[in-house]
Amino acid sequence: MLGNSKYRFDVRKTARAEVLNKNDGFVKLMILPGLTGNYRLAQLDDGTSRLRSHFNWQSPLTLSLRARVSADEIPGTWGFGFWNDPFSLSLGLGGGTRRFPAPPNVAWFFFASHQNYLSLRNDLPANGFLAQTFNSPKFPKPLVALGAMGLPLLLWPLLARKLRSYLGYIITEDSFSIHIDVTQWHNYTLEWRNERVLFKVDNQTYSTGNTPNGPLCFILWIDNQYASFPSSGKLSYGTLANQQPAWMEIESLILE
Repeated sequence: MLGNSKYRFDVRKTARAEVLNKNDGFVKLMILPGLTGNYRLAQLDDGTSRLRSHFNWQSPLTLSLRARVSADEIPGTWGFGFWNDPFSLSLGLGGGTRRFPAPPNVAWFFFASHQNYLSLRNDLPANGFLAQTFNSPKFPKPLVALGAMGLPLLLWPLLARKLRSYLGYIITEDSFSIHIDVTQWHNYTLEWRNERVLFKVDNQTYSTGNTPNGPLCFILWIDNQYASFPSSGKLSYGTLANQQPAWMEIESLILE
């Protein structure tokens, strides 16, 4: 566990990754240089050891913090916000709770390097630095388990295109490209309201009526992973090399 007297988070990190808590108000997440083929992750969250139904957070809720990262283009992804850990396949490995994949419910600030394509719509940004939400219905667990068994079918582009179109129909999303120098300190606020989500970066506000279904858990991470699911249906995923250490620094975190 890591945090201060008010917030306690689980630490998840792989080899060649570090999570440093210098004081109650400052955290640094870092992945060290490495080649492709080795996953590197530094993460804080409060959902690893919980069932999805027991996640902590529901609207109305406000997250605020100050953050900066080491470079404009970090190979992989990084971000902070709230999600339902939709793509978990660990089934309890590494101390996590056993859970099957689920449709995404998300509200977060999210960076994805250019190798990623993480949108089910063709008219929304799918990589770069984004303010992003996903809303999905809640399906019965047996149906989710049955759907997970069909994941290998995504390797067939024709079926993958049809599935992507169907998912884009039942999963609603919204996202905004944010054009700032992320290597400088900025103030970030995420207001998750019942009918709207507001993303604020310094004095700029992005607003969407596409709100996730809770409860969700808090997540803060940096990794070297990519995933791409474009309109062609050609699914790809893997890890990326980083020649330099990649890090994110956080201070003044408030959840209320």
